[in-house]
Amino acid sequence: MPDGSIVQPTKAKPTSKSAATPAPADKVVLFESQKKIHPKAVKGVFRRLKTATFAVLLALFYLAPWIRWERGGDAPAQAVLFDLTTPRFFIFWIEIWPQEIYYLTGLLIVSALGLFLATALAGRVWCGFACPHTVWTDLFVWIERFFEGDRAERIRNDMAPWSLRKLARKSGTHAGWLALSLVTGFGFVAYFADAPTLARQLATFDASYEATSFFALFAGMTYLMAGWTREQMCMYMCPWPRIQSAMLDEHSLVVTYRADRGDNRGPKRKSESWDERREKGFGDCIDCGQCVQVCPIGIDVRTGEQADCINCGLCVDACDSIMIAQGLPPKLIDFDSLAAQETRASGKTYQWRLIRPRTIIYGLLMLVIGGAMAWSFALRPRLDITVLRDRAPLFVTLSDGSLRNAYTFKVANKTRQTRAYALTVSGLNGAEIKVIGEAEGAESKDHAATISASPDSVATYRVYVTAPRGNVTAASTPLTFHLSDTANADKDSHASVFLGPATGN
Repeated sequence: MPDGSIVQPTKAKPTSKSAATPAPADKVVLFESQKKIHPKAVKGVFRRLKTATFAVLLALFYLAPWIRWERGGDAPAQAVLFDLTTPRFFIFWIEIWPQEIYYLTGLLIVSALGLFLATALAGRVWCGFACPHTVWTDLFVWIERFFEGDRAERIRNDMAPWSLRKLARKSGTHAGWLALSLVTGFGFVAYFADAPTLARQLATFDASYEATSFFALFAGMTYLMAGWTREQMCMYMCPWPRIQSAMLDEHSLVVTYRADRGDNRGPKRKSESWDERREKGFGDCIDCGQCVQVCPIGIDVRTGEQADCINCGLCVDACDSIMIAQGLPPKLIDFDSLAAQETRASGKTYQWRLIRPRTIIYGLLMLVIGGAMAWSFALRPRLDITVLRDRAPLFVTLSDGSLRNAYTFKVANKTRQTRAYALTVSGLNGAEIKVIGEAEGAESKDHAATISASPDSVATYRVYVTAPRGNVTAASTPLTFHLSDTANADKDSHASVFLGPATGN
Protein backbone atom coordinates (compact mmCIF):
# COMPACT_ATOMS: atom_id res chain seq x y z
CA MET A 1 0.00 0.00 0.00
CA PRO A 2 1.19 3.58 -0.52
CA ASP A 3 1.42 4.28 3.22
CA GLY A 4 3.60 1.23 3.82
CA SER A 5 0.96 -0.67 5.84
CA ILE A 6 0.46 -4.42 5.59
CA VAL A 7 -3.10 -5.71 5.42
CA GLN A 8 -3.73 -9.19 6.74
CA PRO A 9 -7.04 -10.60 5.33
CA THR A 10 -9.16 -13.21 7.08
CA LYS A 11 -10.24 -16.35 5.27
CA ALA A 12 -13.92 -16.90 4.45
CA LYS A 13 -15.63 -20.28 4.39
CA PRO A 14 -16.48 -21.38 0.83
CA THR A 15 -20.21 -21.82 -0.01
CA SER A 16 -19.49 -24.70 -2.38
CA LYS A 17 -16.63 -26.77 -3.68
CA SER A 18 -16.59 -24.91 -6.97
CA ALA A 19 -16.71 -21.33 -5.72
CA ALA A 20 -15.58 -19.32 -2.75
CA THR A 21 -16.93 -15.98 -1.58
CA PRO A 22 -14.26 -13.97 0.31
CA ALA A 23 -15.32 -12.11 3.42
CA PRO A 24 -14.39 -8.44 3.99
CA ALA A 25 -10.78 -8.17 5.13
CA ASP A 26 -10.01 -6.92 8.64
CA LYS A 27 -7.21 -4.36 8.29
CA VAL A 28 -4.41 -5.05 10.72
CA VAL A 29 -1.63 -2.45 10.43
CA LEU A 30 1.68 -4.11 11.17
CA PHE A 31 3.84 -1.16 10.16
CA GLU A 32 3.36 2.57 10.46
CA SER A 33 5.53 4.93 8.44
CA GLN A 34 7.43 7.60 10.38
CA LYS A 35 5.48 10.79 10.91
CA LYS A 36 7.40 14.02 10.42
CA ILE A 37 8.22 15.88 13.63
CA HIS A 38 7.67 19.66 13.60
CA PRO A 39 9.31 20.98 16.80
CA LYS A 40 7.88 24.25 18.04
CA ALA A 41 10.09 27.21 18.96
CA VAL A 42 10.41 27.83 22.68
CA LYS A 43 12.14 30.34 24.96
CA GLY A 44 13.66 29.64 28.33
CA VAL A 45 16.77 28.79 30.32
CA PHE A 46 17.57 25.52 28.58
CA ARG A 47 16.91 26.96 25.13
CA ARG A 48 19.41 29.75 25.85
CA LEU A 49 21.90 27.24 27.24
CA LYS A 50 21.57 25.06 24.12
CA THR A 51 22.02 28.08 21.83
CA ALA A 52 25.13 29.24 23.69
CA THR A 53 26.62 25.72 23.67
CA PHE A 54 25.90 25.29 19.96
CA ALA A 55 27.46 28.66 19.15
CA VAL A 56 30.70 27.76 20.95
CA LEU A 57 30.92 24.28 19.39
CA LEU A 58 30.19 25.52 15.87
CA ALA A 59 32.70 28.35 16.20
CA LEU A 60 35.37 25.86 17.25
CA PHE A 61 34.51 23.50 14.41
CA TYR A 62 34.42 26.06 11.60
CA LEU A 63 37.25 28.37 12.74
CA ALA A 64 39.87 25.91 14.03
CA PRO A 65 41.22 24.94 10.55
CA TRP A 66 41.81 28.62 9.72
CA ILE A 67 44.00 29.35 12.76
CA ARG A 68 47.66 29.65 11.77
CA TRP A 69 50.49 28.20 13.87
CA GLU A 70 54.08 28.59 12.69
CA ARG A 71 56.24 25.54 13.40
CA GLY A 72 59.29 26.45 11.35
CA GLY A 73 60.92 24.71 8.43
CA ASP A 74 58.62 22.96 6.01
CA ALA A 75 56.08 22.07 8.70
CA PRO A 76 52.46 23.01 7.96
CA ALA A 77 51.30 26.31 9.43
CA GLN A 78 47.77 25.13 10.25
CA ALA A 79 47.05 24.96 13.99
CA VAL A 80 44.89 21.82 13.81
CA LEU A 81 45.75 19.45 10.98
CA PHE A 82 45.48 15.68 10.65
CA ASP A 83 47.97 15.25 7.82
CA LEU A 84 47.61 11.76 6.36
CA THR A 85 50.33 12.26 3.75
CA THR A 86 53.19 12.89 6.19
CA PRO A 87 51.61 11.30 8.31
CA ARG A 88 51.38 13.54 11.38
CA PHE A 89 48.69 14.92 13.67
CA PHE A 90 49.29 18.61 14.46
CA ILE A 91 47.31 20.21 17.29
CA PHE A 92 48.84 23.61 18.04
CA TRP A 93 52.22 22.83 19.71
CA ILE A 94 51.50 19.08 19.87
CA GLU A 95 52.77 16.78 17.11
CA ILE A 96 51.72 13.13 17.10
CA TRP A 97 53.63 10.58 15.03
CA PRO A 98 52.10 7.34 13.67
CA GLN A 99 53.90 5.19 16.25
CA GLU A 100 52.34 7.34 18.98
CA ILE A 101 48.80 6.34 18.08
CA TYR A 102 48.37 5.13 21.64
CA TYR A 103 47.81 8.78 22.62
CA LEU A 104 44.72 8.77 20.42
CA THR A 105 43.63 5.50 22.04
CA GLY A 106 44.01 7.03 25.50
CA LEU A 107 42.09 10.13 24.42
CA LEU A 108 39.21 7.99 23.16
CA ILE A 109 39.14 6.04 26.42
CA VAL A 110 39.07 9.24 28.50
CA SER A 111 36.32 10.63 26.25
CA ALA A 112 34.25 7.47 26.68
CA LEU A 113 34.66 7.65 30.46
CA GLY A 114 33.65 11.30 30.34
CA LEU A 115 30.51 10.32 28.47
CA PHE A 116 29.79 7.64 31.08
CA LEU A 117 30.27 10.19 33.86
CA ALA A 118 28.00 12.75 32.19
CA THR A 119 25.33 10.08 31.72
CA ALA A 120 25.56 8.97 35.35
CA LEU A 121 25.05 12.58 36.42
CA ALA A 122 22.40 13.80 33.97
CA GLY A 123 21.33 11.05 31.57
CA ARG A 124 21.61 11.81 27.86
CA VAL A 125 22.71 15.39 28.48
CA TRP A 126 25.51 14.91 25.90
CA CYS A 127 22.89 14.03 23.30
CA GLY A 128 20.80 17.09 24.14
CA PHE A 129 23.55 19.70 24.24
CA ALA A 130 26.76 18.57 22.52
CA CYS A 131 26.09 15.71 20.09
CA PRO A 132 27.04 16.85 16.55
CA HIS A 133 23.83 15.37 15.15
CA THR A 134 21.76 17.40 17.62
CA VAL A 135 23.70 20.57 16.83
CA TRP A 136 23.25 20.32 13.07
CA THR A 137 19.65 19.14 13.32
CA ASP A 138 18.85 22.20 15.42
CA LEU A 139 20.44 24.40 12.76
CA PHE A 140 18.44 22.73 10.01
CA VAL A 141 15.20 23.17 11.97
CA TRP A 142 16.06 26.84 12.46
CA ILE A 143 16.52 27.24 8.67
CA GLU A 144 13.21 25.45 8.07
CA ARG A 145 11.48 27.70 10.60
CA PHE A 146 12.98 30.80 8.96
CA PHE A 147 11.53 29.98 5.55
CA GLU A 148 8.32 28.15 6.47
CA GLY A 149 7.31 29.54 9.87
CA ASP A 150 6.79 27.92 13.24
CA ARG A 151 5.23 24.54 13.95
CA ALA A 152 1.57 25.23 13.09
CA GLU A 153 2.45 27.10 9.91
CA ARG A 154 4.83 24.36 8.79
CA ILE A 155 2.19 21.69 9.34
CA ARG A 156 -0.35 23.67 7.30
CA ASN A 157 2.25 24.24 4.60
CA ASP A 158 3.01 20.49 4.37
CA MET A 159 -0.68 19.60 4.16
CA ALA A 160 -1.49 22.29 1.59
CA PRO A 161 -1.50 21.42 -2.13
CA TRP A 162 1.52 22.46 -4.13
CA SER A 163 1.53 26.11 -5.21
CA LEU A 164 4.12 28.71 -6.17
CA ARG A 165 4.20 29.96 -2.58
CA LYS A 166 4.76 26.48 -1.17
CA LEU A 167 7.39 25.74 -3.81
CA ALA A 168 9.24 28.97 -3.00
CA ARG A 169 9.23 28.26 0.74
CA LYS A 170 10.37 24.67 0.31
CA SER A 171 13.05 25.75 -2.18
CA GLY A 172 14.36 28.31 0.31
CA THR A 173 14.53 25.67 3.03
CA HIS A 174 16.43 23.17 0.91
CA ALA A 175 18.73 25.85 -0.51
CA GLY A 176 19.63 26.83 3.04
CA TRP A 177 20.15 23.17 4.00
CA LEU A 178 22.37 22.62 0.95
CA ALA A 179 24.45 25.72 1.64
CA LEU A 180 25.02 24.70 5.27
CA SER A 181 25.84 21.14 4.16
CA LEU A 182 28.48 22.38 1.72
CA VAL A 183 30.08 24.58 4.37
CA THR A 184 30.02 21.65 6.81
CA GLY A 185 31.53 19.28 4.24
CA PHE A 186 34.37 21.72 3.67
CA GLY A 187 34.81 22.10 7.43
CA PHE A 188 35.36 18.35 7.85
CA VAL A 189 37.84 18.03 4.98
CA ALA A 190 39.72 21.18 6.07
CA TYR A 191 41.03 19.28 9.10
CA PHE A 192 42.92 16.97 6.73
CA ALA A 193 44.33 19.54 4.29
CA ASP A 194 45.49 23.15 4.38
CA ALA A 195 42.23 25.10 4.64
CA PRO A 196 43.05 28.15 2.41
CA THR A 197 44.58 25.93 -0.26
CA LEU A 198 41.65 23.52 -0.15
CA ALA A 199 39.13 26.36 -0.44
CA ARG A 200 40.92 27.74 -3.50
CA GLN A 201 41.18 24.31 -5.14
CA LEU A 202 37.49 23.51 -4.59
CA ALA A 203 36.44 26.92 -5.87
CA THR A 204 38.49 26.49 -9.06
CA PHE A 205 37.59 22.78 -9.47
CA ASP A 206 41.27 21.93 -9.08
CA ALA A 207 40.99 19.76 -5.95
CA SER A 208 42.16 16.17 -5.94
CA TYR A 209 39.79 13.28 -6.43
CA GLU A 210 40.12 12.27 -2.78
CA ALA A 211 39.42 15.77 -1.46
CA THR A 212 36.44 16.23 -3.77
CA SER A 213 35.01 12.81 -2.91
CA PHE A 214 35.20 13.32 0.84
CA PHE A 215 33.85 16.85 0.52
CA ALA A 216 30.83 15.53 -1.38
CA LEU A 217 30.43 12.62 1.06
CA PHE A 218 30.41 14.80 4.19
CA ALA A 219 28.15 17.40 2.59
CA GLY A 220 25.70 14.76 1.39
CA MET A 221 25.58 12.95 4.73
CA THR A 222 24.99 16.25 6.57
CA TYR A 223 22.10 17.08 4.24
CA LEU A 224 20.60 13.60 4.61
CA MET A 225 21.03 13.08 8.35
CA ALA A 226 20.28 16.58 9.68
CA GLY A 227 17.63 17.39 7.09
CA TRP A 228 15.78 14.11 6.65
CA THR A 229 16.56 11.46 9.27
CA ARG A 230 16.73 13.84 12.26
CA GLU A 231 15.07 12.15 15.25
CA GLN A 232 15.14 8.78 13.49
CA MET A 233 18.91 8.83 13.82
CA CYS A 234 18.55 9.18 17.61
CA MET A 235 15.72 6.68 17.94
CA TYR A 236 16.72 3.88 15.58
CA MET A 237 20.33 4.24 14.41
CA CYS A 238 22.29 5.47 17.42
CA PRO A 239 23.18 2.69 19.88
CA TRP A 240 23.74 5.03 22.83
CA PRO A 241 20.07 5.18 24.01
CA ARG A 242 20.20 1.41 24.57
CA ILE A 243 23.57 1.55 26.33
CA GLN A 244 22.95 4.54 28.57
CA SER A 245 20.49 2.70 30.81
CA ALA A 246 23.44 0.76 32.24
CA MET A 247 25.09 4.06 33.23
CA LEU A 248 22.14 5.43 35.20
CA ASP A 249 21.41 4.97 38.87
CA GLU A 250 18.71 6.21 41.22
CA HIS A 251 20.47 9.58 41.63
CA SER A 252 20.90 10.35 37.90
CA LEU A 253 19.10 13.49 36.80
CA VAL A 254 16.75 12.96 33.86
CA VAL A 255 13.90 15.04 32.48
CA THR A 256 10.91 13.90 34.53
CA TYR A 257 7.22 14.75 34.75
CA ARG A 258 6.00 15.02 38.35
CA ALA A 259 2.92 12.85 38.14
CA ASP A 260 2.20 13.33 41.86
CA ARG A 261 1.63 17.00 41.18
CA GLY A 262 0.32 17.01 37.62
CA ASP A 263 -2.15 14.10 37.48
CA ASN A 264 -4.96 13.75 36.86
CA ARG A 265 -4.51 15.67 33.62
CA GLY A 266 -7.19 17.54 31.76
CA PRO A 267 -7.98 20.87 30.07
CA LYS A 268 -8.96 23.82 32.25
CA ARG A 269 -11.78 26.23 31.48
CA LYS A 270 -11.13 29.92 31.97
CA SER A 271 -14.10 30.21 34.33
CA GLU A 272 -12.85 27.33 36.45
CA SER A 273 -10.79 28.14 39.53
CA TRP A 274 -7.90 25.97 40.65
CA ASP A 275 -9.68 25.12 43.88
CA GLU A 276 -12.69 23.82 41.95
CA ARG A 277 -10.38 21.90 39.64
CA ARG A 278 -8.56 20.20 42.51
CA GLU A 279 -11.86 19.28 44.15
CA LYS A 280 -12.65 17.37 40.98
CA GLY A 281 -9.40 15.42 41.33
CA PHE A 282 -7.36 17.22 38.67
CA GLY A 283 -3.69 18.14 39.05
CA ASP A 284 -1.66 21.07 37.74
CA CYS A 285 -1.21 19.67 34.21
CA ILE A 286 -3.81 21.22 31.88
CA ASP A 287 -2.91 18.79 29.07
CA CYS A 288 -1.91 21.60 26.71
CA GLY A 289 0.59 19.38 24.88
CA GLN A 290 3.26 22.09 24.70
CA CYS A 291 5.89 19.70 26.11
CA VAL A 292 5.27 17.33 23.19
CA GLN A 293 5.16 20.07 20.55
CA VAL A 294 8.60 21.48 21.45
CA CYS A 295 10.29 18.07 21.75
CA PRO A 296 12.74 17.48 18.85
CA ILE A 297 12.19 13.72 19.26
CA GLY A 298 8.39 14.00 19.42
CA ILE A 299 7.93 12.01 22.64
CA ASP A 300 5.59 12.67 25.56
CA VAL A 301 7.66 12.91 28.74
CA ARG A 302 4.50 12.54 30.83
CA THR A 303 4.27 8.84 29.97
CA GLY A 304 7.41 8.11 32.00
CA GLU A 305 11.15 7.87 31.48
CA GLN A 306 12.08 6.92 27.91
CA ALA A 307 15.38 5.91 26.36
CA ASP A 308 14.66 8.18 23.36
CA CYS A 309 14.61 11.33 25.52
CA ILE A 310 17.79 13.34 24.85
CA ASN A 311 17.53 15.45 28.03
CA CYS A 312 17.59 18.74 26.14
CA GLY A 313 15.21 20.39 28.63
CA LEU A 314 13.06 22.18 26.02
CA CYS A 315 9.93 20.59 27.48
CA VAL A 316 10.94 22.07 30.84
CA ASP A 317 11.02 25.56 29.29
CA ALA A 318 7.65 25.02 27.59
CA CYS A 319 5.96 23.71 30.74
CA ASP A 320 7.43 26.44 32.93
CA SER A 321 6.00 29.13 30.65
CA ILE A 322 2.53 27.56 30.94
CA MET A 323 2.77 27.17 34.71
CA ILE A 324 3.85 30.80 35.15
CA ALA A 325 1.02 31.95 32.88
CA GLN A 326 -1.44 29.96 35.04
CA GLY A 327 -0.04 31.47 38.24
CA LEU A 328 1.38 28.13 39.42
CA PRO A 329 4.90 27.19 40.56
CA PRO A 330 7.19 26.05 37.72
CA LYS A 331 9.09 22.75 37.49
CA LEU A 332 6.13 20.49 36.86
CA ILE A 333 8.61 19.00 34.39
CA ASP A 334 12.20 19.20 35.54
CA PHE A 335 15.53 17.39 35.81
CA ASP A 336 14.80 14.96 38.63
CA SER A 337 15.98 11.60 39.93
CA LEU A 338 14.23 8.42 41.05
CA ALA A 339 15.70 8.80 44.55
CA ALA A 340 14.31 12.34 44.79
CA GLN A 341 10.83 11.19 43.83
CA GLU A 342 10.84 8.37 46.38
CA THR A 343 12.19 10.67 49.10
CA ARG A 344 9.51 13.31 48.48
CA ALA A 345 6.82 10.63 48.46
CA SER A 346 7.89 9.62 51.96
CA GLY A 347 7.69 13.23 53.16
CA LYS A 348 11.44 13.70 53.58
CA THR A 349 13.88 16.25 52.12
CA TYR A 350 16.15 15.02 49.35
CA GLN A 351 19.78 16.12 48.91
CA TRP A 352 21.26 15.33 45.53
CA ARG A 353 24.49 13.32 45.74
CA LEU A 354 27.22 14.23 43.30
CA ILE A 355 29.80 11.96 44.95
CA ARG A 356 28.72 8.33 44.73
CA PRO A 357 30.44 5.05 43.78
CA ARG A 358 30.07 5.17 40.01
CA THR A 359 30.99 8.86 39.69
CA ILE A 360 34.06 8.21 41.85
CA ILE A 361 35.09 5.25 39.67
CA TYR A 362 34.59 7.15 36.41
CA GLY A 363 36.39 10.21 37.77
CA LEU A 364 39.35 8.22 39.09
CA LEU A 365 39.72 6.29 35.83
CA MET A 366 39.72 9.54 33.85
CA LEU A 367 42.27 11.04 36.26
CA VAL A 368 44.59 8.02 36.16
CA ILE A 369 44.49 7.50 32.39
CA GLY A 370 44.64 11.21 31.62
CA GLY A 371 47.48 11.71 34.09
CA ALA A 372 49.43 8.79 32.65
CA MET A 373 49.02 10.18 29.15
CA ALA A 374 50.11 13.66 30.23
CA TRP A 375 53.15 12.26 32.08
CA SER A 376 54.13 10.10 29.13
CA PHE A 377 53.72 12.98 26.70
CA ALA A 378 55.73 15.38 28.85
CA LEU A 379 58.63 12.91 29.07
CA ARG A 380 58.50 11.51 25.55
CA PRO A 381 61.90 11.59 23.82
CA ARG A 382 62.62 13.78 20.83
CA LEU A 383 64.30 10.84 19.12
CA ASP A 384 63.21 7.25 18.79
CA ILE A 385 65.12 4.25 17.45
CA THR A 386 64.03 0.92 16.04
CA VAL A 387 66.36 -2.04 15.47
CA LEU A 388 65.44 -5.09 13.40
CA ARG A 389 67.96 -7.95 13.18
CA ASP A 390 68.20 -9.89 9.91
CA ARG A 391 66.63 -13.34 10.11
CA ALA A 392 68.51 -14.86 7.21
CA PRO A 393 71.29 -15.59 7.52
CA LEU A 394 71.35 -15.71 11.31
CA PHE A 395 75.07 -14.83 11.29
CA VAL A 396 77.98 -14.73 8.88
CA THR A 397 81.47 -16.17 9.54
CA LEU A 398 84.15 -13.92 8.05
CA SER A 399 87.53 -15.06 6.66
CA ASP A 400 89.35 -14.25 9.90
CA GLY A 401 86.87 -16.39 11.87
CA SER A 402 84.96 -13.49 13.44
CA LEU A 403 81.13 -13.46 13.42
CA ARG A 404 78.91 -10.78 11.97
CA ASN A 405 75.21 -9.93 12.46
CA ALA A 406 73.27 -7.46 10.29
CA TYR A 407 70.61 -5.04 11.54
CA THR A 408 68.26 -2.49 10.03
CA PHE A 409 68.55 0.63 12.18
CA LYS A 410 65.99 3.45 12.07
CA VAL A 411 66.11 6.73 13.96
CA ALA A 412 63.16 9.11 14.14
CA ASN A 413 64.21 12.75 14.49
CA LYS A 414 61.20 14.58 15.99
CA THR A 415 62.82 18.01 15.89
CA ARG A 416 62.88 20.68 13.17
CA GLN A 417 66.69 20.66 12.81
CA THR A 418 69.17 18.21 11.31
CA ARG A 419 70.66 16.19 14.16
CA ALA A 420 73.93 14.21 14.48
CA TYR A 421 74.06 11.15 16.73
CA ALA A 422 76.71 8.84 18.19
CA LEU A 423 75.86 5.14 17.90
CA THR A 424 77.49 2.53 20.14
CA VAL A 425 76.77 -1.02 21.30
CA SER A 426 77.25 -2.74 24.65
CA GLY A 427 76.92 -6.26 26.02
CA LEU A 428 79.48 -7.99 23.80
CA ASN A 429 83.22 -7.58 24.29
CA GLY A 430 85.20 -6.57 21.23
CA ALA A 431 82.10 -5.73 19.17
CA GLU A 432 82.76 -3.41 16.23
CA ILE A 433 80.21 -1.38 14.24
CA LYS A 434 80.07 -0.67 10.54
CA VAL A 435 77.29 1.50 9.14
CA ILE A 436 76.12 1.60 5.55
CA GLY A 437 73.83 4.60 5.19
CA GLU A 438 70.58 4.49 3.32
CA ALA A 439 70.41 8.09 4.52
CA GLU A 440 73.31 10.51 4.20
CA GLY A 441 75.64 11.31 7.08
CA ALA A 442 76.96 7.92 8.26
CA GLU A 443 80.56 7.69 9.45
CA SER A 444 81.81 4.36 10.81
CA LYS A 445 84.54 3.68 13.37
CA ASP A 446 85.66 0.48 15.02
CA HIS A 447 83.57 0.67 18.18
CA ALA A 448 81.17 3.54 17.35
CA ALA A 449 79.55 5.35 14.48
CA THR A 450 78.22 8.83 13.79
CA ILE A 451 74.93 9.10 11.94
CA SER A 452 72.53 11.95 11.20
CA ALA A 453 68.84 12.45 10.53
CA SER A 454 66.99 15.17 8.65
CA PRO A 455 64.37 17.30 10.42
CA ASP A 456 61.05 15.59 11.16
CA SER A 457 62.01 12.38 9.39
CA VAL A 458 63.03 8.77 9.86
CA ALA A 459 66.59 7.93 8.77
CA THR A 460 67.35 4.30 7.88
CA TYR A 461 70.76 2.67 8.08
CA ARG A 462 72.26 -0.78 7.55
CA VAL A 463 74.36 -1.69 10.60
CA TYR A 464 76.87 -4.56 10.81
CA VAL A 465 78.10 -5.71 14.22
CA THR A 466 81.21 -7.89 14.18
CA ALA A 467 82.75 -9.75 17.15
CA PRO A 468 85.67 -12.20 17.58
CA ARG A 469 84.63 -15.84 17.57
CA GLY A 470 86.11 -16.42 21.00
CA ASN A 471 83.98 -13.66 22.59
CA VAL A 472 80.72 -15.23 21.39
CA THR A 473 80.13 -17.84 24.10
CA ALA A 474 76.43 -18.52 23.52
CA ALA A 475 74.03 -19.02 20.65
CA SER A 476 72.28 -15.76 21.64
CA THR A 477 74.05 -12.90 23.41
CA PRO A 478 72.13 -9.81 24.64
CA LEU A 479 73.19 -6.68 22.78
CA THR A 480 72.11 -3.08 23.37
CA PHE A 481 72.31 -0.22 20.88
CA HIS A 482 72.86 3.26 22.36
CA LEU A 483 72.16 6.47 20.46
CA SER A 484 72.93 9.93 21.84
CA ASP A 485 72.58 13.39 20.32
CA THR A 486 75.98 15.02 19.93
CA ALA A 487 74.55 18.49 20.62
CA ASN A 488 72.40 17.86 23.70
CA ALA A 489 71.40 15.25 26.27
CA ASP A 490 68.81 13.45 24.13
CA LYS A 491 69.47 9.73 24.09
CA ASP A 492 67.72 6.42 23.50
CA SER A 493 68.58 2.72 23.58
CA HIS A 494 67.21 -0.48 22.12
CA ALA A 495 67.81 -4.07 23.28
CA SER A 496 68.55 -6.77 20.71
CA VAL A 497 70.63 -9.97 20.45
CA PHE A 498 73.77 -11.16 18.69
CA LEU A 499 73.48 -14.68 17.31
CA GLY A 500 76.28 -17.18 16.84
CA PRO A 501 76.80 -20.93 16.51
CA ALA A 502 75.42 -23.19 19.21
CA THR A 503 77.86 -24.04 22.03
CA GLY A 504 80.16 -26.91 21.06
CA ASN A 505 79.85 -26.35 17.28
